[in-house]
Amino acid sequence: MADDFEIDTDDLERRMTGAMNALKTEFASLRTGRASAAMLEPVMVDAYGSPTPINQVGTVNVPEPRMVTINVWDKSLVGKVEKAIRESGLGINPQLNGTIIMLPIPELNEERRKELTRVASQYAEHARVAVRNVRRDGMDQIRKARADGMSEDDQKLWENEVQALTDRYIKLIDEALEHKQAEIMQV
Repeated sequence: MADDFEIDTDDLERRMTGAMNALKTEFASLRTGRASAAMLEPVMVDAYGSPTPINQVGTVNVPEPRMVTINVWDKSLVGKVEKAIRESGLGINPQLNGTIIMLPIPELNEERRKELTRVASQYAEHARVAVRNVRRDGMDQIRKARADGMSEDDQKLWENEVQALTDRYIKLIDEALEHKQAEIMQV
């Protein structure tokens, strides 16, 4: 590979890792019939005029396998937290007990499990698209370097390296999706 034409594969890999991390966060928000504090991470509460994560307005606990509790610190935000959970699409009905909001996690039926696997597939597809966009940026850098005088052999080497990186991350996404779908369908 030519020394005068370097493609920043570290940056491409960092961006692909970012897409993978975003996917893991989205997967954590999908409930699998077990209580998890991570399922509330994407839920934002309108607190003090700006969207705020639930864990910044109260303490999130998992006291038992099918229950999540949120101890809201500011009494005036209890209604807003409850509303944010109801509108989040998690399919959980919050129960109030003073400043504590209890979230009983119902058993997932077969239809809801299939729906969650479809949602997981959509999340994985978004991650694949993000990885492919990073690949496209890398290929654009290579084409520009080729126009600036990079040899054809170097161009092929760089393209193969970027494609190998892309293939590796797509495979990781597919494996994560397979694992999440199996976890969701587990009764």
